[in-house]
Amino acid sequence: MSNSNHIQILLNGLIQSMQEVIPQTVKIGTPTLYKEPFTQSEAGVLIGITGDVRARIILESSSKIFGDIGLSMYGMEISGEMLESFIGEFGNMSAGKLCTYCANNELDLDITPPTVMIGQTKLFGFQHAFRLPITIEGLGQMNGLLTIDNED
Repeated sequence: MSNSNHIQILLNGLIQSMQEVIPQTVKIGTPTLYKEPFTQSEAGVLIGITGDVRARIILESSSKIFGDIGLSMYGMEISGEMLESFIGEFGNMSAGKLCTYCANNELDLDITPPTVMIGQTKLFGFQHAFRLPITIEGLGQMNGLLTIDNED
């Protein structure tokens, strides 16, 4: 399978995982090519992908939007350390759904534990990246970033 097929499967898996994990209606914008560095402004989670493809998924938004997603999923407001924990778990759920989608499309992947990022963060070290704008009805905007790691 070619690298472009892998990327398409990963993007489709990310789209499907966002639609399944987020309880609200989700509208996905057109993926665009993104050049390094990627700068996160407030809150996000990074999940590494290993296996047939080496990549990373970054989901970033405001703390408020992550908190609102948590509220709609669990019926209670979350903040502070609980919010940071939820952001990590949100990344786990999303990456898990993505891996299931990819396995069903003959792409063997595994994921790393989530890295929660709070505050402004710059990310370097990727060969290609694709930005996926995600609009969550009634809540606002989230960005998904799929980075394809540099080959050794």
